[in-house]
Amino acid sequence: MIEPRGRPVGTPAPGRAVFGQHARADFASSYPEGPHKLVHELNEHPLLALDALAELGEALPDASVEYNRGDLPVGITGKPGPTGLTIGQTIRNIATSNSWAALKNIEQVPTYAALLHDLLGELRPIIERKTGRMMKPQGFIFISSPDAVTPYHFDPEHNILLQLRGSKVMTVFPPGDSRFAPDEVHETYHLGGARELRWNEALARDGMPFQLAPGEALYVPVMAPHFVHNGPAVSISLSITWRSEWSFAEADARAFNGLLRRWGLHPAPPRRWPRRNRAKALAWRLLRRLPGVNRA
Repeated sequence: MIEPRGRPVGTPAPGRAVFGQHARADFASSYPEGPHKLVHELNEHPLLALDALAELGEALPDASVEYNRGDLPVGITGKPGPTGLTIGQTIRNIATSNSWAALKNIEQVPTYAALLHDLLGELRPIIERKTGRMMKPQGFIFISSPDAVTPYHFDPEHNILLQLRGSKVMTVFPPGDSRFAPDEVHETYHLGGARELRWNEALARDGMPFQLAPGEALYVPVMAPHFVHNGPAVSISLSITWRSEWSFAEADARAFNGLLRRWGLHPAPPRRWPRRNRAKALAWRLLRRLPGVNRA
């Protein structure tokens, strides 16, 4: 694993915020359910340069690395196949490799963990006033070839995506609306299934497209469906994510509903923030301890 190097040159100086006063005010007014843009001051950073990211990709365990072709449609079924390149080759040649790469759980490496916790630390007071204790902080880095597509999917975390290099358009859809992510797909995901969603062009009119350039960020609510079109240049983005008891309760309620559906019932979906979904969440947490019950 990569050795810690201390605070890298180019990181914000102590006392200088990456998310300024205006960005924090915008975040406070929209969190947790409103997707919105923010500005950030995480400028060129040695840990986020291509060579450093290639080294990171080679050092992370296989389960923490995902990469595939970039010329994918918005909607796919299942995971796309391998490209034949290694993760190091993919990243070092991202300008021509026609690929999309994700480095997951970068907090496994001490220097990247320090960066993640510094960034989330700036927002922690706002987050914890709204949704309680910040839980399970994680970081993800996305490296994309020109014009690459990240297909339509959802994620279980509260997420801020910081655009560092290049540009992209992320189109976000309302969370908790079964028109964009059917309840059965939510349930399957929380019982161990895929996060990719079925796409049809009739959905496009309801998406909110956000143009992102370096120095801009986007907050994406928990389980808000989205897809990404990369711009004409190489893109590097950093996602800083966290969970809350509310997000875990919704996930567990979805898993419990999936079990009820297997038994032939038609359960009502969980409620979004500020509803806590405690009863179903508690039921799932008790049931999943039993042998033979899938774990979310």
